[in-house]
Amino acid sequence: MHSPSLPAHGTQANPWPPVVIGLALITMLTVLWDVGAGDLAIMQWIGTPQGFPLRSAWLLESVLHDGLRQAGTLLWVLLAAWALWPARGRSHHARVFAISRSERLWVLALVSLSLLLVGLIKLGSSTSCPWDLALFGGQARYVSHWSLALADGGPGRCFPGGHASSGFGFVALCLPWLLPPAGSVRAHAPGWRWLALIVSTGLIAGSVQTLRGAHYPSHTLWTLVICSTVSITGWRLAQRWWLRG
Repeated sequence: MHSPSLPAHGTQANPWPPVVIGLALITMLTVLWDVGAGDLAIMQWIGTPQGFPLRSAWLLESVLHDGLRQAGTLLWVLLAAWALWPARGRSHHARVFAISRSERLWVLALVSLSLLLVGLIKLGSSTSCPWDLALFGGQARYVSHWSLALADGGPGRCFPGGHASSGFGFVALCLPWLLPPAGSVRAHAPGWRWLALIVSTGLIAGSVQTLRGAHYPSHTLWTLVICSTVSITGWRLAQRWWLRG
């Protein structure tokens, strides 16, 4: 099934290489951060042997943790309503419905898959949160999240950053504009705006959890890599399906 061609003031019809290059760079930087062992150094700078002073700070816990999580849930509900809304005819010019219904459904599916995958990886993770380390008043010892068979003596279930997925999980929302189906020409500006909002929200959410002692910086970065990989790969497969349709 082809998505409708839409008149626009965009630039190139399919900026696939820049998106792939961006994901590759993010992945490379994340790996370099892991290799550089920056996680523990950052947490030791933020925390103390008695714990993390900002763990229960009202702004971080109630507003930027609970509030952002609720906002993410609301955005998913609005996204589902947008995706399931009946297709409109070509005479309908509302920009919010300018994306075909099949594309909207794919966006919803990829966002949901991104959120689900982050949750499932967390559920099976043996990595404990920084605030569980003996260094910060807990009982666990520091073990890399890549040492899958090595328990750290804590409760685990802390990798990757679940709260960061409140933003990063919605990466697919920018793709109808940044990677439109073949034959569609669209302005890229809406996609870049969505991407900026999504990445900013994810970084804020991840930074909040780092300041509270709940996650290492790498947990946030890997959440971005996971969600971006799921979204871009899934969208590319969807485009091939549209071409065959």
